[in-house]
Amino acid sequence: MQQQERLRKLKYFALDMDGTIYLGQKLLPGAVEFLQYLKSSGRQYLFLTNNSSKNSQSYAKKLQGLGIPASETDVMTSGDATTLYLKSVKPGARVFLLGTPDLEHDFTRQGFILTKEQPDYVVLGFDQTLTYAKLTEACHLVREGVPLIATHPDFNCPTDERSGYMPDTGAILELIYASTGKRAKIIGKPNQEMIDALMTKLDCTRAETAMVGDRVYTDIKMAVNAGITGVLVLSGETKLADLEHSDIQPNFIFDSVRELMAALKVADRTL
Repeated sequence: MQQQERLRKLKYFALDMDGTIYLGQKLLPGAVEFLQYLKSSGRQYLFLTNNSSKNSQSYAKKLQGLGIPASETDVMTSGDATTLYLKSVKPGARVFLLGTPDLEHDFTRQGFILTKEQPDYVVLGFDQTLTYAKLTEACHLVREGVPLIATHPDFNCPTDERSGYMPDTGAILELIYASTGKRAKIIGKPNQEMIDALMTKLDCTRAETAMVGDRVYTDIKMAVNAGITGVLVLSGETKLADLEHSDIQPNFIFDSVRELMAALKVADRTL
């Protein structure tokens, strides 16, 4: 009954996308119905993703293509959070960026100068256009003392191709560390800055807010760091066996958002 009460009080949802709402180009079962139920029950949500290879507009278009009504304002990426952070510490900074054209567009739109000549920062995103030359230059700059910032720490990005995953930013960060001995400041999940921004945007309290995602070390760890409810879905990267040796534990575990929706319906009926 106590868990049902906690579910019923949740009114604002931060929703991961990759592995939670869809996997690659496939919508996960029950995702549309889950979102519809959140709206019909008076709840609000914001899509939150650590994947910085695309900007908010691209994600909105992808969601629309999958049959989910969404606009750019419904999405916050780790790239968005990184530009907000840099604007707060050094507006118009010179940045050597390892990122896709979408991420480059976000940075230039926010007034940053993208260059490898005397940059103030090296910024690593989920760069699916990564070349060895870009990686080598980044390592040279980091060794010379240029601060390294990463949009997020995910090791793998879920995909519906072959093994189900592709190397993500966290894996490249480990390569840079092995080469330079330098660690990055990480902006996205599991750091609570993204949740703080969401709470400001939606004007909500921590007791009313939940993070729903498929990764313990980013989604659920961020929920713990931010003091909100953590809901793990097993439709993406994390499996039940992974929790056995983890010091990070979710408040709720469901096979997918379809089962989360069913639990919310049961909780709502106990009113």
